[in-house]
Amino acid sequence: MVFMPEDFDVIVAGGGISGALAAAGAAKGGAKTLMLDRNDYSEAGKKTNWGWVCGDAVAKTHVDFIYKELDLKLTEPVLDVKVDGVQVISPDFTRKLQFEGAGYSLDRPKLAKVITDFAVKNGVDYRPRHEVEGPIISDQKVVGVYGRDEKGNQVKYHAKIVIDTLGIASTIRRKLPKNDFIENNISIDDIESTGRYIYKFNPAEGADTNYYDPKNAIIHLNQQLAPGGYGWVFPKSGRRINVGIGTEKKSLEIRNAKLNRKDTLHMLIDQYVRWNPCIKDPTIDGQDSNGKGYWSVTVRRQLDSLVYPGYMGAGDSMAMPNPISAGGIGPAMTAGTMAGKIAAEAIASNDTSMEFLWKYNLWYNEVYGNKTAGLEVFRIYLQSLNNDLINYGISRFLTEEEAVEISYGNIPKISIASTFNKVLSGISNINAFKNLLYCVKVMKEMNEHYNNYPKDLGSFDAWKRKVTERMHEVKEKFKPNPI
Repeated sequence: MVFMPEDFDVIVAGGGISGALAAAGAAKGGAKTLMLDRNDYSEAGKKTNWGWVCGDAVAKTHVDFIYKELDLKLTEPVLDVKVDGVQVISPDFTRKLQFEGAGYSLDRPKLAKVITDFAVKNGVDYRPRHEVEGPIISDQKVVGVYGRDEKGNQVKYHAKIVIDTLGIASTIRRKLPKNDFIENNISIDDIESTGRYIYKFNPAEGADTNYYDPKNAIIHLNQQLAPGGYGWVFPKSGRRINVGIGTEKKSLEIRNAKLNRKDTLHMLIDQYVRWNPCIKDPTIDGQDSNGKGYWSVTVRRQLDSLVYPGYMGAGDSMAMPNPISAGGIGPAMTAGTMAGKIAAEAIASNDTSMEFLWKYNLWYNEVYGNKTAGLEVFRIYLQSLNNDLINYGISRFLTEEEAVEISYGNIPKISIASTFNKVLSGISNINAFKNLLYCVKVMKEMNEHYNNYPKDLGSFDAWKRKVTERMHEVKEKFKPNPI
């Protein structure tokens, strides 16, 4: 059975973090808004069949942003544990670098219900158990979506604007007409395989805060434990932790070949938990069926444009997770809020042209996106270093302040003269330092380029071409080399 299309001002496809906030923002702004999600309300915004699979961490700045823009104040128990920041631990444990600032470890299922209820309270027509299968296209413009309802019937919905928050494998983005603004597919080289467990455990007596810290989110940068990525231990309330691994496909293959291993992501996580002396007697926390899961996450800059005629995207569908930390909750909060508000403005102005929607690109770039290309460059560089070079570089090439600045996407002034005096005569160390200087140079160039993001569509092609060419050069120069 096929039902006649319904008409809306705004359709939000996907009811996750960015989707629910986008729908709420659009409805608060007066737009007739439909939100479609494949999950039942009892599992609103569920990411995969395993659960709301993520690290659960978010910086306070993103939480403050949705309060400022949507008047949505998150409190306990959604904000499960307050943390002072994220601490990156070097492979040899000699350096601990603090970045990201204060934030929270979230109760992810509770967050999903709070923001879904907030959307409905603000007038969103929320329809769970709907599978969005693709966009409706007319004259190269998105004018709606098609899919199946809770009974499996084929349905179509029309709208003036569609906001895509379907995630990394979005069926809307992948089925857009070929165009110069939105990439249909994301390269596997820009994706990491990740997984995590939520454990109940007994913290070891006198726990070493290099392994577990109840006041900080811990990241272990270690190419043998997590090739091409990192391991994490994030605190949760009630003697619980979120522990996981992210790894890059080529790096894992190289590491396994050199060590004559056949480790999988699942095996790496189990090894990582056994390796950590602070995690005693771990058992899976089965609350909300969210104790264990695996997923894929992008580690690149957000897509060069977030809009197309009749179309906006937010969250994982636009490759928004931080390229260094792979943290996606904060960017999803920020982008979803922005997309919904601008969609409502477009409806109120009776101007849904791509030229009007372009202000979304500008706003997101100004608040968060302008440093992600630089961070992507640094991520590619890091994946070309083994543990010895990471240890040596952190201790000899960079001061702690410089390392933290780079982790934020800022560009420190590295003194070549003073640093060279610290470099040993080994050619590998000198080359590694030269590569760092090149990396910082390109990061600065990308930051400046994004600070001049095109104000109009006509300038976009030339701007994008430079980004594409530069990223290709960086990837050719820095190949994965974990061992």
